[in-house]
Parts: sequence; C-alpha cells; structure tokens
Amino acid sequence: MKPTPFLLALLFSMPPPACAQQVAGRGPEQVLRGTIDKVMTAIRQDPAARAGDPERTLEIVRRDFLPSTDFMLTTQYAVGSAWARATPAQRTALFREFQTLLARTYAIQLTQIQQENTQFRYGPAPAASANATDAVVKTTVITGGAAMPIDYRMHRTDAGWKIYDINMMGAWMIQVYRRQFAARLASEGIDGLIKYLAAHNGGP
Repeated sequence: MKPTPFLLALLFSMPPPACAQQVAGRGPEQVLRGTIDKVMTAIRQDPAARAGDPERTLEIVRRDFLPSTDFMLTTQYAVGSAWARATPAQRTALFREFQTLLARTYAIQLTQIQQENTQFRYGPAPAASANATDAVVKTTVITGGAAMPIDYRMHRTDAGWKIYDINMMGAWMIQVYRRQFAARLASEGIDGLIKYLAAHNGGP
C-alpha cells in the first residue's frame, strides 16, 4: 500500500472550556500556521528528531500536530458508504489503524523536510464569512530550492478549526484512500480492511 504523504490522527482530549473558547476564535490559517510552527520548532530543538529519528518525530507529531486534526472525520469519508454498516467497535478499529498509518506517514515526511532552510509560505487567507464551516488553506513548502504546494482542508468544530484533508501534487488524501479502501472493502469487507491496515502498520 502506497500511503499518501502528510496525514494522520490520534484521539485527543478536549481542552478545558476557556482554552477551547480561545482556540475557537482563531481562523483556519492562524490555526494551521501555529500548528506547523510548533511542530517544526519542536523538531529542530530535539536532537534525535533533528537527526531524522522517525520514532521521535512521530512522538512530536502525536503531541503537537494531531490536536489540530479531525481524522475521525477523515476516516469516515475515506471508508465511504461502508461506514454506515460498521459497528461502533469496527469504527473505532478503523480509526485507530488509519490514524496510525497517517501519523507514521506524516512523521516520515517531516524527517525529509526538517532542514534549517525549509520555509513554509502561506497563500492569502481564505475569504470566509463568520458562519463558514469549511475552508482550504494553501501553503508552499520550500526546501533546497524545490517548492511543493500543499493545501489543507479544514472545518470548524466546537474546539476550533481542524484539519481533515490534505492535497499534495493535485491529489486530495481522502480521494486517494477512498479508492484504495473501496477495493479492499469490496473483496474482504470491513474486517478485511481493518486486518489489512493492522498488518501494514505492523510491518517494517
């Protein structure tokens, strides 16, 4: 299985009400910029992560990136119509295995772009009304003279804006995984997809 770069999610605790209110007041670009800055600063200040240690980088991803994501929603969209047929236990298992895949993939990608000269540039802030619930924030990652556009789709939650989809090289993550999952679901069902993801996550 060829994972799509840049994506992941762990279950995370809701912040205290005052903190949630503060986060909820930030726009999608502010949330994304703050999240990326926090992750890259942590990697550059950690000797193991700075040296490219994927496990230490994964710890930073779980701590500093995942609270800004809603990959339960990502899992639901990627699984598609089969989500409605899944039991609560199956949904939990799908989410757990999928977020593990995404977290590790994101961490691996970060080990490749954490050089000191890496820059993140942000497109114009998305024009959105006060009642908007969905937004796309455009960014460009520049490393060693090479530029890679990355778009983040975010939605508004009670705890603020959360990332749930990412576009790299013209492909939205949810669309890519939905195609992969559909073939597995058609041949092996929900439990087959869970086993497949678990086996993939347990590999080297």
